[in-house]
Amino acid sequence: MSPAKKHGTRYRPRRSVLYMPSSNERALEKAKSLPCDALILDLEDAVAPDAKEAAREAACAAVKSGEYGRKELIIRVNALGTDWHYPDMMAACKAGPAGILVPKVNSAKEVHDLVREMERYKTPKHTKLWAMIETPRSVLDVGRIAAASDRLAVLVMGTNDLVKELDAQHLPGRVPIVPALALAVLSAKASGLFIIDGVYNDVRDPEGFAVECAQGRSMGFDGKTLIHPDQVGPCNEAFSPSDEQVADARGLIDAFDAAVAEQKAVATYKGKLVEHLHVTMAEKVLATREAIDLLG
Repeated sequence: MSPAKKHGTRYRPRRSVLYMPSSNERALEKAKSLPCDALILDLEDAVAPDAKEAAREAACAAVKSGEYGRKELIIRVNALGTDWHYPDMMAACKAGPAGILVPKVNSAKEVHDLVREMERYKTPKHTKLWAMIETPRSVLDVGRIAAASDRLAVLVMGTNDLVKELDAQHLPGRVPIVPALALAVLSAKASGLFIIDGVYNDVRDPEGFAVECAQGRSMGFDGKTLIHPDQVGPCNEAFSPSDEQVADARGLIDAFDAAVAEQKAVATYKGKLVEHLHVTMAEKVLATREAIDLLG
């Protein structure tokens, strides 16, 4: 089941998802003109303890402003068990962003608890729960987490925290965490959720960033979280269908339709067998391009 079908909405690109510290007024202003698909207005890691309250107010004001165009606005609250979690949740639920991202979601029970919080605070129906997968416990329980609630729409990998929790190392190809990434993708797709890859830390290494984007897309991630505006353009390109892919998708669908119309037992395109599953994949390519074009 596709994410679009599960949630009853048109497919929404989430190629580039940029973290933005809500305590930084200049950054929030600049973000209005960035071509990212989504902004995570951060109240957690990027905000010092003495700035949490002001950041919370700024994030909620940004959501209500209507000044960010077609971008999805997500508020990342502080984790369960912290002093800031409940004030963050109350304010975010009232503001009604597209999503509320919660760090370190470790179990299906925590998803249920968070959904009850959203219901208690009378959160608008359009506001979805986003959950970060960033601990060994969350990876081992990710299938149950993904299936825990229809209000949960997106999983976000917290790869820096996961590497730290594993006492692993950041290596080319992300070898130490590839099994965790693959399991999270499988779990998300099985439950019809979007899943967003973790950040790339070295903003001075565009070649390495491009390689990691390609790896994430090949694994099935729908997009990538970002830490710098310069990463937005390359990320959008990496997670967008190319003109050649779009042309091939149209050609494949036309070939299949022609074979069906002629009552042929087999359809082929460019010498390759075409089955219904290939048509479904081609339709996803076209739907993705259409949705990207609508974003402008």
